[in-house]
Amino acid sequence: MFRIGNGIDFHKLVHEPMRPMILGGLHIDSEYALMGHSDADIVLHSLADAILGALALGDIGDHFPDTDPKWKNMNSKLIVEKTLDLMREKKFHISNIDITIVAERPKISPVRREMIESIAGILGLEAGLVSVKATTMEGMGSLGRAEGMMVLSSVLLEKSK
Repeated sequence: MFRIGNGIDFHKLVHEPMRPMILGGLHIDSEYALMGHSDADIVLHSLADAILGALALGDIGDHFPDTDPKWKNMNSKLIVEKTLDLMREKKFHISNIDITIVAERPKISPVRREMIESIAGILGLEAGLVSVKATTMEGMGSLGRAEGMMVLSSVLLEKSK
């Protein structure tokens, strides 16, 4: 039995050199950062939503509400770890994931391989099962003006034997 899930997340991009830019568990060298209640790792948020969606378990807002102060500045790896625990309880495993980052900055191509390795490590997968792509909005709309970022994730889960 297979289950497909999709996740999407948006975060505002701000010029804040003291706040780290974290994407896929990887610290990115940037003078910009993403605003959020947790560490704002938009890649891991989108991925967790995809897994929860495939399991029909809602979204990260249901499990980690930004209205709860205990999740303030939380490492998003914990969101993924707890989501993976729910996946394992339902006796599924990840077959593959596909992630698309939509942003004018930072440029993803210089760190793509490292990001894939980071995500694969967090998920306990071979890097060949993780795809990370990036595109821009070519100056159109708020994302094109570099006011924020968007990430789309798809995951294929398979029932464990």
